[in-house]
Amino acid sequence: MSFSDLGLSEKVLAAVAATGYTTPTPIQEQAIPHVLARKDVLGIAQTGTGKTAAFVLPMLTILEKGRARARMPRTLILEPTRELAAQVKENFDRYGAGQKLNVALLIGGVSFGDQDAKLTRGVDVLIATPGRLLDHTERGGLLLTGVELLVIDEADRMLDMGFIPDIERVCKLVPFTRQTLFFTATMPPEIRRITETFLHNPQKVEVSKPATTAVTVTQSQVPAGREAHEKRELLRRLLREAKDLKNAIIFCNRKREVAIVHKSLQKHGFSVGALHGDMDQPARMAALEQFRKGELPLLVASDVAARGLDIPAVSHVFNFDVPHHPDDYVHRVGRTGRAGRSGMAISLVTPLDQKSMVAIEKLIGQSIPRAEGDYEVNAEAGDAGERPREPRGRERSRGGRGKPQRGGRDRERSHEPREPRAEARPAPEAKPAREARPPREARPSSEPRHGARQQANAAHVPSIGRPEPRRQREADTEPGDHSHLPAFLLRPVRTPAGA
Repeated sequence: MSFSDLGLSEKVLAAVAATGYTTPTPIQEQAIPHVLARKDVLGIAQTGTGKTAAFVLPMLTILEKGRARARMPRTLILEPTRELAAQVKENFDRYGAGQKLNVALLIGGVSFGDQDAKLTRGVDVLIATPGRLLDHTERGGLLLTGVELLVIDEADRMLDMGFIPDIERVCKLVPFTRQTLFFTATMPPEIRRITETFLHNPQKVEVSKPATTAVTVTQSQVPAGREAHEKRELLRRLLREAKDLKNAIIFCNRKREVAIVHKSLQKHGFSVGALHGDMDQPARMAALEQFRKGELPLLVASDVAARGLDIPAVSHVFNFDVPHHPDDYVHRVGRTGRAGRSGMAISLVTPLDQKSMVAIEKLIGQSIPRAEGDYEVNAEAGDAGERPREPRGRERSRGGRGKPQRGGRDRERSHEPREPRAEARPAPEAKPAREARPPREARPSSEPRHGARQQANAAHVPSIGRPEPRRQREADTEPGDHSHLPAFLLRPVRTPAGA
């Protein structure tokens, strides 16, 4: 089947022929007729199979009739990243060269004034990221009530990036009678549930099993050490020893790691660029354009470059970090082996990445073999893939600062034989009770008067121990005996003369 059998207009067929394409891909062959019939479409296909052209070509045919109005676009395409949005615009510029269509791009990193000026002149095709689109609608410079066709590209990526609430807001702003197209490479349960809300009796076009990699890509995994400098050294070795390496994308999980790997490769003489979300838009577009033209054979990137970027001639993909989500692996590997070309995908796998690799193999339905070659694993990692963690530092304990707690380092010596416990010692013999001391003799009257209290107390304390109760002491006191009185009461009272 050729493109002329799909129902496209003459202008679109001429543009396709000018680009050199003669035979549509399976996703294009099945999706384009449904789009031209104004039906909702749910398209599921591998990356690199021509999903973008599957909705761009029929949209160009539909837009030949009608006229754009100011601030009211006729069609809307939502993309998760700026790079994908810019790439879709390039497709419209390429295939719509013979048509007078106004195409606007609403992405971050560009001034609002320039974008607002394009919207004022009227837009046939509006390509936007959800955040910037909602900014324009909240400012009142954009009305979505005239949208006839809504395209949500890379729907699973929208879910991962947290754009689903924004998409729900956008769907409430567009007419209920619009035509909706969903295109994705993976179909998790959350996306399936969303399609039931946004699509109305969609035509499901599935040309390959969801979350599968292209057969033209040779995949392999290389064991790597746990330390970051070991992985960087292994990456440099793989780049130098790779066969038929024309260019390569090196994926990292974090933006910080992208910067570190980029700087390390530059230091060792590699011609390399960087691409991640924290870079400003001109720098991102410049790095991507240099990579496409071959000026930079290597590109270190985050997952912002893993979705939908159409660079057909990428020969190698290196996963410096194994992705945490198995779906991201499918999209990363999809950057190579596109349009029937062969490609290589190599993952650097540390002992801590084994669980992620098992999940990836389960998702794609095949095992990823180890690369041939003498790649040594860190000796401390061991065959079991687990390395005992070093204690981070002395922890505080009740005994004071710097002392290890029970169960810390002391437990490492638990495998040594313990000495037998000593037998229980006999209980010590009970000490005999103290013998009662005889009462102290009263001091003679010649002693000073200030010791009378001590004498009185000593006379009525029969033994050292608990003193007798007061009532008992009063009962034992004979009449006329004042020894039980305090000493200050026994002092004589002087009366003034003549009283």
